[in-house]
Amino acid sequence: MKKIMLLLTVTMATNFVMAQNSDKAKALLDDVYNKVKSYDNIVVDFKYVLHNAEADINQETRGDVTMQGDKYLGNFFGAKQLYDGKKVYTVVPENEEVTIEDKSDDASAITPSKMLTFYREGHNYEWDILQNVQGRKIQYVKLTPIDSNSEVKSILLGIDAETKHIYKLIETGQNGTTTTITVNSFKTNQPLSNTLFTFDEGKYKDQGYYIIRN
Repeated sequence: MKKIMLLLTVTMATNFVMAQNSDKAKALLDDVYNKVKSYDNIVVDFKYVLHNAEADINQETRGDVTMQGDKYLGNFFGAKQLYDGKKVYTVVPENEEVTIEDKSDDASAITPSKMLTFYREGHNYEWDILQNVQGRKIQYVKLTPIDSNSEVKSILLGIDAETKHIYKLIETGQNGTTTTITVNSFKTNQPLSNTLFTFDEGKYKDQGYYIIRN
């Protein structure tokens, strides 16, 4: 009986600590979300690394994205992508082509406009390690998809404890692929052109670009 009582006590204490850690992690993510939503616009410069040792894949690139509400303008992998609130325009200079398509209806798709808020739904939260990165305290929160069929095994989200800005995202797939996004600069409330999120189709037609409509 004593052993059973001891086991129950240990189990209850463990569950209590885990619940506290989950609540603490969720509270930090709520702070991040509220901070992001308080800005008129956000300009992020980042480094992107995709690695799969088994498949001998290692891709690395830099990119940037400007976000205002749901609208965004991003540059990565040699392409430019613009979302004006209605349609997504992808410009690939190497192929001299532009693809125009409606916004994806896939709620699970992580677009640039969701990059800083995707964690709000569909995950369990766990308090993880604290790292010192050049004098900055980066607190990690581990996210595990609630959907057992998810292709994502886990996500580590590194958050600057002082600014409440996301510093790093490390996504591990079920197939062993690791995707790491590191934020090099995070600027807010920048002066933006009124036409930044307006697509000029004529400009690309004049340059001989092939226009694809999906």
